[in-house]
Amino acid sequence: MPVNWINVKPLSFNVLLLLERAQLSWLPGWLPEQPLAVALHANPAVRWYMENKNPAIKAWVEAVCNQHPAVEDPAAIRMAEETVMASLNDLLTYAVAPQIYADQEFLTYADEELLSLTDFAGKIVIDLGAGTGRLTFIAAKAGAKAVFAVEPVENLRHYIREEARKLGVSNVYAVDGLITRIPFYDDFADVVMGGHVFGDAMPEELAECERVVKPGGMVIFCPGSAAQEGEHHDFLVAHGFACASFIEPPDLPVRKYWKQI
Repeated sequence: MPVNWINVKPLSFNVLLLLERAQLSWLPGWLPEQPLAVALHANPAVRWYMENKNPAIKAWVEAVCNQHPAVEDPAAIRMAEETVMASLNDLLTYAVAPQIYADQEFLTYADEELLSLTDFAGKIVIDLGAGTGRLTFIAAKAGAKAVFAVEPVENLRHYIREEARKLGVSNVYAVDGLITRIPFYDDFADVVMGGHVFGDAMPEELAECERVVKPGGMVIFCPGSAAQEGEHHDFLVAHGFACASFIEPPDLPVRKYWKQI
């Protein structure tokens, strides 16, 4: 669902140079192609960066630019740039203003929604797609031995490290990774968890979570799906997850899921 967390109008189109390899891989099928082509024709450095930072999308970028011609009108170019940046509002928020994401109302649900699912005391915990650390810091403050905040966006990892420093939290470690490529060995963690992260490649994601959790450990998705996301719900329940509902502020019904391995 599109978001409008930051105003993209003041931003230079060069802000796309802050996107990570993984984020670039998500762009085919996401971005409006005609405005993207106009913007890339006018910003060859951004096109070069996209093609070389993630060569897997080079053919797609070339095809988009070949299909749609350049324009000369500065106003039309700027409109195209803003259209593309608006489509990337969430990713650009992570890159330039992570505090705005951390302050979103939907993240203000009660800590107890997570704490009621397991005892974190003394546990090794992995938080997948950690973002600005909403779940990470709940577990850390609840006495986890260590919480590894797995997050592919460097600026969000920096944010988590700075928050840990400000809070005087010494058991949080921010590391690069994805839910489909968790950078730990088999049977590593007592708890593997994530919020707003599960669902793009469900079989692969669940298999990776179960790989790194110890026998007897917990896999938790909190929140794991919105109430209307039936496919996610059906998949997790079919794979043995228990679930419960709660309200994500201000008024979105969501579900949390947990399973002992």
